[in-house]
Amino acid sequence: MSMQRARVARRIAAAAAYGGGGAGLLGGAALGVLLTEVALARRVVGGHNDSPPHADGRYGSAFVHRLGREPLLLGVLGDSTAAGQGVHRPRQTPGALLASGLAAVAERPVELRTVALSGAQSYDLERQVTQILSLPDRIPDVCVIMIGANDVTHRVPYARSVRLLSEAVHRLRDAGCEVVVGTCPDLGTIEPVYQPLRWLARRLSRQLAAAQTIGVLEAGGRTVSLGDLLGPEFASNPRELFGPDNYHPSAEGYATAAMALLPTLCAALGLWPEDERPDAARREGILPVATAAAQAAAEGGTEVTATARGRWVLLKHRKRRRLPAHTEAAETHPARPAPGRTL
Repeated sequence: MSMQRARVARRIAAAAAYGGGGAGLLGGAALGVLLTEVALARRVVGGHNDSPPHADGRYGSAFVHRLGREPLLLGVLGDSTAAGQGVHRPRQTPGALLASGLAAVAERPVELRTVALSGAQSYDLERQVTQILSLPDRIPDVCVIMIGANDVTHRVPYARSVRLLSEAVHRLRDAGCEVVVGTCPDLGTIEPVYQPLRWLARRLSRQLAAAQTIGVLEAGGRTVSLGDLLGPEFASNPRELFGPDNYHPSAEGYATAAMALLPTLCAALGLWPEDERPDAARREGILPVATAAAQAAAEGGTEVTATARGRWVLLKHRKRRRLPAHTEAAETHPARPAPGRTL
């Protein structure tokens, strides 16, 4: 299965690189059934039209008085998962969790700016990148992107989806910003979606996540797989890790994702030890990019980073960093209008 996923990922990434419209991974009938099932799932869940909490502001107030340590600027782009749909307190959003954790590691304040939009597909990344690069103060030091679920459920051709994500990463990297992408989550964990559609949703999600990994690496970013990390935990403990709508993650679910992303975020900024020597005991290795992408898609919390060896990349399983107990912003900004769309 891993080899097959690697081949599919290579095909999608190649189509994206050469302007192809998309890969016919499944027939139209199968996709139609999946979309119908997801639409029914959305009808039986409730409360998903609430706007996500506004979490922008400064984190790490304990370090604000340190001389010569201007705040780091963290940008968050993507869909409702990036925005924190499903929780009610700003400190529970992934942006706030990452900003607080980054401040603790760097021992300096972190300014959080979120342009993620509920309901966003990859085509919205162009607008979001323009918005984040137009901030009045400066270019972000690092950006986190979480995107892909809506591309699957809205039948966006995968090659187009990957191309749009790659272009977004290229723009951010050309502007001098580090980029970490949390790849497509596992849609097979949505509680109201039943078998055999769970299997189909999981397959589609992993195929896109693997292809995203290849595109992001080629554009100069890093990836962390989220799908399988959350999948078994959501499946075994959905009441804890899903939010009140049974569709978006709960505060505990977002914290799980943030703990997986934080070490890579810190490594991208030079705050984490970089070592290209893989640890065999942790099932790490230097692998062909498509092979690493397929393996990462099957195991959540796996980082894939480019090396100096061209098409060979480093697959790592970093130890998760425990998040600070409190993630309140020292200073916040006016709330955004509700976008009125869902993941």
